[in-house]
Amino acid sequence: MSKVLRPGKWPVTIRVALATACLMVLLGLVASQQVLSTLARLQSARLQEFARLHVEGLAVALGPFALHRDVWEVYDTLDRARTSASGGRVLFTVVADDHGRVLAATDPNRAPVDSDIGIFAADAVLVGEVTALSGSSVVRVRAPLTVQGRDVGRIVTELDVSDLLAQRRATALALLAGNALATLILGLAGAFVVARMLKPVELLTRHMGEAGGQPRPIPEAAIPRSDTVLAQLLRSFNGMAGAIDARAEAERRLAERERFVSLGRLSSSLAHEVNNPLGGLLNATDTIRAYANRPEVVHRSVDLLDRGLRHLRDVSRAILEENRIDRSSRMLSPTDFEDLRLLFEPETSHRQQRLDWVIDGEAARFGSFPSGPVRQIALNLLLNASSAAPQGGAVGLSARLQNGALVLKVTDDGPGLSEAARARLLSATPVEPGGGVGLRLVRDVVAGLGGEVSSDRVGAQTEITVRLPAMEETPC
Repeated sequence: MSKVLRPGKWPVTIRVALATACLMVLLGLVASQQVLSTLARLQSARLQEFARLHVEGLAVALGPFALHRDVWEVYDTLDRARTSASGGRVLFTVVADDHGRVLAATDPNRAPVDSDIGIFAADAVLVGEVTALSGSSVVRVRAPLTVQGRDVGRIVTELDVSDLLAQRRATALALLAGNALATLILGLAGAFVVARMLKPVELLTRHMGEAGGQPRPIPEAAIPRSDTVLAQLLRSFNGMAGAIDARAEAERRLAERERFVSLGRLSSSLAHEVNNPLGGLLNATDTIRAYANRPEVVHRSVDLLDRGLRHLRDVSRAILEENRIDRSSRMLSPTDFEDLRLLFEPETSHRQQRLDWVIDGEAARFGSFPSGPVRQIALNLLLNASSAAPQGGAVGLSARLQNGALVLKVTDDGPGLSEAARARLLSATPVEPGGGVGLRLVRDVVAGLGGEVSSDRVGAQTEITVRLPAMEETPC
């Protein structure tokens, strides 16, 4: 679930749409703030102008009456001013003398005559400082009453600004709705445009992953002609796919060649194994012909013939088993290791090398592994080990079952693998022909069986370990 919520795992089209939406929201917030700020300044300017005209008009009319404390004339003037005020913006006005005592008010109940005007003037602002941004629907404005430069009283007026607040709210809602609609449209448009732009990339991804790691060339008709960069990318992919096919074919031929190289080496060694018993067999037939009337001599010669023929039979059977076409369908058994030893032992005998051979496992337990690939892996590693070991050195093979896996270990007391040989055995990078008997073939076969191969230097010995998992049983 955490991977789903991680933005880095979302498709590019969704991320671009969200990025576009976020940018639009940010831009909308900045633009809306500018619009609302401009609107507030205009409203404040209009409100200040209205308050200035209203208060200055009252100041001119009320100045003489406030100087003489003529309460009725002050009240009459306030009443006429309220009646003539347009739009009902003026809610309440109170006039006080120079001592702050109320002379008259448009609502005498709120401000009785001779009461203190301080409760109204405390939160009132000067005409030039009034603003529509206070957040309240009613603002109070104060101004002095002067006659010929003499301060004779004060005026406090309450103004209704609820219409200005409603106008700002309506503007904010309109901006919010407009920004949301524009964000939605641009986000969807961005997703659509990006999806169209990414179609060649999706086509490339699909062709790269369709064939289980073997890329399939993209048809020329599917390559876009409008975007030269993407078209060049797709054609480069087609060239890469062709190069991979050519490399796979070259590696297949190389593996086949290395297989024949190993068989050629075995054939030269086995020729000695066949030639020696043949000489003994011919001597035995000559003896039988010469001493046909002597049963004890014939009997000894027949025993020699029997042993020699059995040895030749075992050698020929091992060779046939190693090269039979359908051997990959057979499962492994201890007999396969006996055949391997029979095939490989002449190589070590010819080089006067000691062969250490340890097979640890029951026949039934070996039956979970294919015979052909295991024999091929072991034979190629043994041939490589024999080539690396010095004359009179030591080569070893051990096979054991560990936690359901088959572990093959081939050792030799040679100088160790070169960097090129290690690359052939442990890496999938392309290599030049040569550099080790079947090492790349071993790596490919092990990888095909889902196993792993490692190489270590332990003391004076090189150890190559192959671990193969058991094959899953196919249900009938």
